[in-house]
Amino acid sequence: MRYLEITVPEGRRQAVLNILEEEAIEYVVSDETSGRGYTAVVRFPLPTRAVEPVLDRLRQAGVSDDARVVVIDAETVISEEFTTLRDQYSRGGQRGARTSRQVLRTKAEEFTPQFSIYAVMLLISAVVATSGLLADSPAVVVGSMVIAPLLGPALAASIGIVTGDDALKATGFRYQAVGVAIVVVASIGLATLARLAGLEPAGVDIVVATELEERVSPNLFSIAVALGAGVAGILSLTRGFSEAIVGVMIAAALIPPAAAVGITVAWGMYGAALGAVVLVAVNLLSINLAALATLWVAGYRPQGLFEVSPTRGLTYRYAAVFGVALLVLAAPLAGITLLDFQTTQLESSAEDEVEAVLEEPQYEGLEARDVVVELDGNYPIQSADRITVTIAGSEPGPVPGLADRLADAIGSPDGGPIVEIQYVVAEERDPADET
Repeated sequence: MRYLEITVPEGRRQAVLNILEEEAIEYVVSDETSGRGYTAVVRFPLPTRAVEPVLDRLRQAGVSDDARVVVIDAETVISEEFTTLRDQYSRGGQRGARTSRQVLRTKAEEFTPQFSIYAVMLLISAVVATSGLLADSPAVVVGSMVIAPLLGPALAASIGIVTGDDALKATGFRYQAVGVAIVVVASIGLATLARLAGLEPAGVDIVVATELEERVSPNLFSIAVALGAGVAGILSLTRGFSEAIVGVMIAAALIPPAAAVGITVAWGMYGAALGAVVLVAVNLLSINLAALATLWVAGYRPQGLFEVSPTRGLTYRYAAVFGVALLVLAAPLAGITLLDFQTTQLESSAEDEVEAVLEEPQYEGLEARDVVVELDGNYPIQSADRITVTIAGSEPGPVPGLADRLADAIGSPDGGPIVEIQYVVAEERDPADET
């Protein structure tokens, strides 16, 4: 529910009251005596769904152009007339709370902080995210998402597009671009210092760290995460869900990948950096496309009747640009997804073949402990480089001919992945022998 206060300009008092009477809205009116060109102050409660249509009626009557309108939240309203009004604006008996277009713009602006605060918070978030990725610490990475103020900027552009607010649209796009750049630059600086100090948590191949590896070699599931973040972000603003939690989800799609770009650049791993750049771009496009589509489907439009058609065309153009760019960037992600599938399939079939070979009589006493498919490290799209099979037996040393036998069984042709056999000595101790 909302409580509205309208300061009515001179000559508009009766027009306002007539509209409220027609809508069967209970109101309180008092004279305005400040001498600043206003004649009255009208206060009245409204169901959340009614705010937008009532304000639109006032604007069409030429009232809200000069009037001052304040919209605040109301905890409860005890009134039979208000209950009737609420039921009138309910759809199918459901009393959902769709945020009005006017309040939605205000929310987007509220969640977009002053630029200096925005930059400082992103710098802190970048430092925390970079530290978490270098330390391979999921908890620290999550902490970087919590403090990143990305909800407002990530959604402001789409809200500006569908409502015809050019200033809000420009602010949203500018904040998104600058925000990602701040995180990348800050992470490059911190990662460079870490490298010069000899802090290499995963050795020379830094992307072996799990938290980092999944950001430099993304798959198609990343798009689903970002699309979900965009839809959830809009729903949090328009339906009153927890904005803080959704803000973390949006930050999760942007902050760690942007920090991964900086780390891999600092380590000179430009292929891995390219993979992280693609992930950042895909997530930005997905969030904006999902937010734009959700807003349009939810029925958000400009105020004026003659503004709807131009905004519809603009919305379609932006959606087309986002969609085409997303399809282009999704191609390498599809390749990585296919590689993941093929790697899993190759590992599974190799395990079956190794087990079958070791069941032969001449290899009695040998046991397969592990079968791992290793990739070549040519990010972002890698290929299978070697298949490492760990064999356990009671006798030390290699078994003659076993490597060739396993390579033939697995089906590794010339130019294919190398089959490598590692031997470990296994000794079992029977507790009964101690008695």
